[in-house]
Amino acid sequence: MRYRWMVALLLLVSQIGLAQGRVVTELVANWKFQKGKQDQAYQVNFNDKAWQKVTVPHDWAIYGPFDKEIDKQVVAIEQNGEKVASEKTGRTGALPYIGEAWYRNEFTLPHYKKGQKVLIVFEGAMSEPRVFLNGQKVGEWAYGYSYFYFDITDQVLEGKKNILAVHLTNQGESSRWYPGAGLYRKVQVIVKNKESIDQWGTFVTTPFISGELAKVNIKTKVSGDRVRLLTQVMDAQGKVVAADSTSKVFGREFEQNLAVQNPQLWSPEKPYLYTAVTKLYVGNTLKDEVTTRFGIREISYKPNVGFSLNGKVRKFKGVCLHHDLGPLGAAVNKAALRRQLRILKDMGCDAIRSSHNMPSLEQLELADEMGFMFLAESFDEWAKPKVKNGYNRFFDEYAEKDIINLVQATRNHPSIVMWSAGNEVPDQWGAEGVKRAKSLQDIFHREDPTRPVTVGMDQVKATMASGFGALLDIPGLNYRTHLYEEAYKTFPQGFILGSETASTVSSRGIYKFPVEKGIDKQYPDLQSSSYDLEYCNWSNVPDDDFVLQDDKPWVIGEFVWTGFDYLGEPTPYDDNWPSRSSYFGINDLAGLPKDRFYLYRSRWNTQEETLHILPHWNWEGREGQTTPVFVYTNYDSAELFVNGKSQGIQKKHSATPQNRYRLMWMDVKYEPGTVKVVAFGKDGKAVAEREMKTAGKPYKIILQPDRKEISADGQDLSFVTVSVVDKNGVPCPKATNQLAFSVKGKGTYRAASNGDPTSLEMFHLPTMKLFSGKLVVLVQSIKEAGTMELTVKGKGLQSAKVTLTSVQ
Repeated sequence: MRYRWMVALLLLVSQIGLAQGRVVTELVANWKFQKGKQDQAYQVNFNDKAWQKVTVPHDWAIYGPFDKEIDKQVVAIEQNGEKVASEKTGRTGALPYIGEAWYRNEFTLPHYKKGQKVLIVFEGAMSEPRVFLNGQKVGEWAYGYSYFYFDITDQVLEGKKNILAVHLTNQGESSRWYPGAGLYRKVQVIVKNKESIDQWGTFVTTPFISGELAKVNIKTKVSGDRVRLLTQVMDAQGKVVAADSTSKVFGREFEQNLAVQNPQLWSPEKPYLYTAVTKLYVGNTLKDEVTTRFGIREISYKPNVGFSLNGKVRKFKGVCLHHDLGPLGAAVNKAALRRQLRILKDMGCDAIRSSHNMPSLEQLELADEMGFMFLAESFDEWAKPKVKNGYNRFFDEYAEKDIINLVQATRNHPSIVMWSAGNEVPDQWGAEGVKRAKSLQDIFHREDPTRPVTVGMDQVKATMASGFGALLDIPGLNYRTHLYEEAYKTFPQGFILGSETASTVSSRGIYKFPVEKGIDKQYPDLQSSSYDLEYCNWSNVPDDDFVLQDDKPWVIGEFVWTGFDYLGEPTPYDDNWPSRSSYFGINDLAGLPKDRFYLYRSRWNTQEETLHILPHWNWEGREGQTTPVFVYTNYDSAELFVNGKSQGIQKKHSATPQNRYRLMWMDVKYEPGTVKVVAFGKDGKAVAEREMKTAGKPYKIILQPDRKEISADGQDLSFVTVSVVDKNGVPCPKATNQLAFSVKGKGTYRAASNGDPTSLEMFHLPTMKLFSGKLVVLVQSIKEAGTMELTVKGKGLQSAKVTLTSVQ
């Protein structure tokens, strides 16, 4: 391989200014919003009094309603192997994201003095933003997923009110999933001195690491003459462990090498973080200060060895994630992201692919802190379209600029271990596609020589023939398990990455009979079976990937499609209304685990016990009929009992991939009562057991918050799982009761989700039906500490209350 990627990278998790002269203001409140064409809305004296008051991040489309006519696409989805066009009603979520909208905000900068620089930074604006300040256009961008900034020094007013206006346009047929709409990520105004550190101008790497010493290389781009740079590296306790001061500047860039003794290395198991504090001086006057959080770690990709982190070979246990947060839509929320990562951590997941676009900076910050390796992706399209109004319209003008911003804004995050230049791009065919792949990879290499580049390839035969796959640093295969061997022999890299795997479909708590593997299976209720044996014509069940990961040392890991359900792309029901969200998730849209969660957990979480039984045991009308029982466990054998009668002992074996990873009793006859499984250790002795019972009628509501204490910042959330039990406390797995929610005290009701991909109930309204006996309610803090009480009621049910606390 041409590149031996031996790197340890560290990255900016925040550039919050602490020094005189640099002030970062996040524009959260005081926004006014109006959807529709508004002539002259950029002008200072425009009358916006009747506009809606919102906070940013904001997604205007998530408030609905769902409507099958929204972005109805009559297409044949080539990625799904379709040859004939059909009507797709829920492909982009059936939510009203299409159209124009304006945001306006008034702000003052009391700390700003003439002669300073002012930047405005957008971390995501969906989409095609045009930005105006005080009636003047300051810039525009195209890609809704890109971070970008403008210098607004010439437009900003000193000591006066500034009027910011942002115009957004979302076209139909511009996405293959729900893109969201609006200013869905942070907006910041940065005031700094003329002599200052450039935006995203710090680049930290660790080119040498041993047990005793790490070399920390820091390159810093600056503006200003006769400047001096002081950098201090602090450990996690805030102790200074290295420092350097220099006046030697090459062009506009300083380069410093600092020695950290006895370095603590970053890994998913121990995500240790250091902080570099960089101060810029003119003489003895401090002009600017930036903090950069980073980790010390080494990555390596070698032929026939695979991927190594800090000298240890390992395989990615990863998932793909779209950017929406279920009932919150695309509006970024750190509490919701943290909850997702906690759930994935419990499953044993150690890696994330941002599909198919730039990740939020909040997600990367949490990945650094919580220990997740990251595959940061850029595009779903290049020059050739997948959808009529997709990124292909902007590729020639913006691709390089978007990659530069992605890399410069995120390259200090130790979690990022590779870049992706694209996903299943139609450009995989032909010589022009090969040239584009090389050109994009070269841009990544130029901006960051320390990390390799991949592309998620689904046209594997074509990329083997054209040389497309051979030129990539890392050949990524999306599905195509039957081509892994041939690709490994054909490509020169000496390893293969499962850049997208499985795409198994299921609905939480829904089971279909007979139990058998099925391709593109459909049912009248528009659900998929949670026996985890149904998949698409282009994909497979999880066990097929497990075999490759376990048996082929040259397969370096997988990124499962997907960690959570997401809005839009409701395969296999994308031509059936009212399906409007995906079935691919290991967890549903509410973040509740499906059965498949425990299948992956039984392999990936090697520290904790997994012993999970499916299906539920409420099958009135199926008495005496065959009702197979599966057990997902990290034990090799177990015995199953139905009402005390043994159904025999099952052991994992290699007759089929399913027998290798699941314990399956295929001939169990249903009878109400108790199902129990007893697991055995390697010595044949019983070591664990689980049981489930047939439930009676729904009787009482149960509330289980993920956190009882949250921050009083107006953004933090507690996710409260709501379920129903019978008089004996047995969960009712088929309950569909309509529930109502209310919150009083120092908090508000934010949203709810039940994980049903066919539900047309709006998330923000305080009522929803249970789906498979559960749903989740989101309670949000206000900017005042105290207690809040959530009450949940349902007709004929004993209601429930839970008290939460918010603290400053």
